[in-house]
Formats: sequence, structure tokens, C-alpha cells
Amino acid sequence: MNIIEAKNIVYEYPDGTEALKHIDFKVEKGDIVALLGPNGAGKSTLFLHFNGILEPASGEILIDNKRLKYDRKSLLKVRQKIGIVFQNPDDQLFAPTVEEDVAFGPLNIGLSQEEAKKRVEDSLKKVGMEGFEKKPPHHLSGGQKKRIAIAGILAMGPEVMILDEPTSGLDPKGASKILKLLYKLNDEGMTIIISTHDVDLVPIYAKKINVINKGKIIKEGTPHEVFDDVDIIRKANLRLPRIAHLVEILEKEDQFKLADHYPLTIGEARKSILEHIDK
Repeated sequence: MNIIEAKNIVYEYPDGTEALKHIDFKVEKGDIVALLGPNGAGKSTLFLHFNGILEPASGEILIDNKRLKYDRKSLLKVRQKIGIVFQNPDDQLFAPTVEEDVAFGPLNIGLSQEEAKKRVEDSLKKVGMEGFEKKPPHHLSGGQKKRIAIAGILAMGPEVMILDEPTSGLDPKGASKILKLLYKLNDEGMTIIISTHDVDLVPIYAKKINVINKGKIIKEGTPHEVFDDVDIIRKANLRLPRIAHLVEILEKEDQFKLADHYPLTIGEARKSILEHIDK
């Protein structure tokens, strides 16, 4: 069942420029889906339609097969169900302490102090930030801020989490922690949607990929279906994952063909090389 579906979405900037051009996009419940595209492709603009922050010029957003309405009551309901973590956590963190920041959403929807406190504790534990309740958010590292922003969304009890460039600005260890957290949340049943231009990370965590360029979805499918279409990847001003690019060069320059599909991860490459040696 599709938990989110965008049908023929058109969005125009105030000057009349089309940012999204007849977008069709769908996410099944329980999936991890990547929206892959270069900067300025329309990723963030599309995401802001999924919980009603933006309203399309034409087309419709469906949540659980029901058309999204833009009255206050409907938007409050959908924003509890679908949480967005922005690229820059400083855009989300504003309270004097971590616990106040994470508690803001639950208190804003009318939960009791006791219930809000429990949600804060549970959410901080999930993201590995227990013990930071009294810390000022602006004193934290980039990765810690990102996890606090995720905790603030978790405290609302969402079914879907949308993350805009979740590893942007993080060192490899910090990025790995965020990705492991997203894996864990998905294993617990949460639907995850991620926007990124990082082609090396996408094959590791995404089950499905949508490639967006200049406001249009130009390819969708599994990681192998998408990255096997090298022309589309380069048309979108992207590149193959490093390991796939290496194998592409070996194939074209050295007539060394490993497999029918380019390996997208080190694990896949290792398996293909060992199979090639065995033959």
C-alpha cells in the first residue's frame, strides 16, 4: 500500500518559474526510498509538499490513498504522521535545552507534561542522546544536532520520516551513525524517505531510487535498475558510485567484464571478483 503518493504535481515559484514539472512519486509503507538528484533539482521542494508546507499549483498529494487537505485540522494530523528533518538542523532547533526542543512538538499537540516527558526520554534513547537533556542544542556537534532533530520528529510518533540530505556536513563516522539509526527505525516499521546527491551512500541503504533533475523524475527503480542506466545518471549531472565507476573503466578500457550489473558496493564487488577468479 502506498503511504504517500504525488500525482502530477506542478509547483511554481512566485516569479512563475516551474520548480516541479508534473511529478509522479510514490512510497510504499515500510520502504526506504531515496530521491536522488543534484543541488537545485527540486528535491527539497517536493518534500515540502508531503506534509502540506507547500501546496501545488496543480496535481494532488495522497496520504494513505486520501487526498491531502490544507485546512488547519488536516495539516496538524498529517504533520503528526509525516515528519521532516531539514538539511540544516539549526533550522529546527530553537529551544534553550535539548529536552525543551524535543518536547515542543508533543506539548504543541496537547499532550500532558508527563506524556511529553516520556516521549522525550524514549526519543533521545533511540537516537543515542540520553544524558544530553539539559545541554543547549547550539553547543552540540553537527551529528549530535542532526540526531536531536530526528528525536524531535520521533517524539511526535510519526509513521513516515523524511530527511533532506541527512549526511550533509557530517564526517564519515557521523554519517554512518545516522544511517545505522535510519536502518534501525526502518526495521521497527517506519517508512523512510531520503533526499541526497551522494551516489555512494544510496546503494547501501535505499531499496528504491527516484532520480530527479530540473524538476522532473527521470528514472525510478531498484539501485541496479537506476545505476545500470549510465546515460540517465550522467544526464542528471550525477556519477556512478566509485566502485561501479572503477568497474566501468575496467570494462571499457581493459575489456575486463565482471558481471552483467555494475557492483554498487564493496561487498558486491568482492563477490563478483571472487566469482570471476573461480571461473
